[in-house]
Amino acid sequence: MDLLQVRGLGKVYPGKIVTRALHDIHLTIEQGEFVGIMGPSGSGKTTLLNLVSTIDAPSTGEVLINGKNPFALKRKELAAFRRRELGFVFQDFNLLDTLTVAENIVLPLTLDRRPLREMEKKLERIADKLGIRDILGKRIYEISGGQRQRAAIARAMIPGPSLLLADEPTGSLDSNASRAVMELLEGINRSEGTTMMLVSHDPLAASYCDRVVFIKDGMLSSEIHRGDSRQAFFQKIIEMLSFLGGNAHELSSIRV
Repeated sequence: MDLLQVRGLGKVYPGKIVTRALHDIHLTIEQGEFVGIMGPSGSGKTTLLNLVSTIDAPSTGEVLINGKNPFALKRKELAAFRRRELGFVFQDFNLLDTLTVAENIVLPLTLDRRPLREMEKKLERIADKLGIRDILGKRIYEISGGQRQRAAIARAMIPGPSLLLADEPTGSLDSNASRAVMELLEGINRSEGTTMMLVSHDPLAASYCDRVVFIKDGMLSSEIHRGDSRQAFFQKIIEMLSFLGGNAHELSSIRV
């Protein structure tokens, strides 16, 4: 079943010089799939993520999530849809320093006015799954970058979203923490069947996906599938990025 359908999606930013950020994008992500979106800087990856996540509205075309067009919803309905159907993981974690790790994680449920018992139960389950039970009482500044990203993933996952959207989730992490975060996302994808869309310029992170879709100049250019070997997939991703003209500094030289 298709969880996400993007049909004829386009985005134009008006101004003195009109910027066409995306042009006629068609993309389908099936239930339970883990899909990476890659391309050189300025290719339109983040614009695509912003349209799918309903942060920005398309100029043309439509986005359907579970058969629903979120842009047809009223403002209040859209806020509820975003909270319940979509999970977000960002490069800079977007955690609140004034709250504990536990308070940050249950924030989406608090906003949804869920009962305390339900929140405690869900918190316990997700903290166990992500191995962060021992830091729940800590403040954000007391924990490492890798732990912050785990807390952010827990917050994104706690409402049980249909679609998890990750924007450069390893961008602020060293290679060991990056690997741990990607293994975690891959594990959640496999065990929970959560559909995931990852935007990244890091071939190592992208090699954990089932397939990677490449964008260049606002248009889909190609896609490659993982198969059995992640090592081989990693090499294919690097070759494709070189072919598309990614800058050398955007290509990770790490071997998997």
